[in-house]
Amino acid sequence: MIEVRQVSKQYGGKPVVENVSVRIDKGKITSFIGPNGAGKSTLLSMISRLTTKDAGEVLIDGKEIGSCKSADLAKQISILKQTNHINVRLTVRELVSFGRFPYSQGKLTPEDWERVDEAIDYMELQDMQHKFLDQLSGGQNQRAYIAMVIAQNTEYILLDEPLNNLDMRHSVQIMKVLRRLVDELGKTVIIVIHDINFASCYSDYIVALKHGKVIKEGPTDQIIDSEVLRNVYDMEIPIETINGNKICIYFK
Repeated sequence: MIEVRQVSKQYGGKPVVENVSVRIDKGKITSFIGPNGAGKSTLLSMISRLTTKDAGEVLIDGKEIGSCKSADLAKQISILKQTNHINVRLTVRELVSFGRFPYSQGKLTPEDWERVDEAIDYMELQDMQHKFLDQLSGGQNQRAYIAMVIAQNTEYILLDEPLNNLDMRHSVQIMKVLRRLVDELGKTVIIVIHDINFASCYSDYIVALKHGKVIKEGPTDQIIDSEVLRNVYDMEIPIETINGNKICIYFK
């Protein structure tokens, strides 16, 4: 379990995340939703310790992340940010192998390469694993980076807008993969996501943020609600049920 207790962050004296407390249960997909500037990505970064918090606590399985060694934390929690910049020319397979660094320190064992192969298979990258990243489309690149996170084999997987640059087919593929990681392998996935219909169809739990504060959190069915979404997005969002899923009609 991840417990966020009264966490705050300011930039230039302006609050970005303000006194946020959230509990994230294991074995579920938890989505952070909300308008631009709501503090979603900053909160995710603080949970992973990529961004230092100004106040509050973040506990992973009862232990404050500030007291964890970096090497140990990297075996518990992995994160993929929105923008990824690597200045070295790498193949897909080489990139995915970076996910094994916390375990092998760069000297990969046969077991490490097995994890790399599994991650490549998961993301259906077999046919392009020996291609260089600069030869791929934006969507293919995104899938390669997600494969790297899968290869890291952490219990907690944090993804900041993982559907960026992806077309509909690959967006669905990513969400199905995340669902499988939770349902089949018992992983805990936390994502920042803009498309509330993907959040509705694939999440177990949703945290809705606005102006750096939690507006409402709860099981998906409680958050995909017209009144809740009106408070979050300041617009009327009719909801229809299609094939058992609540679909938000926000484009009218």
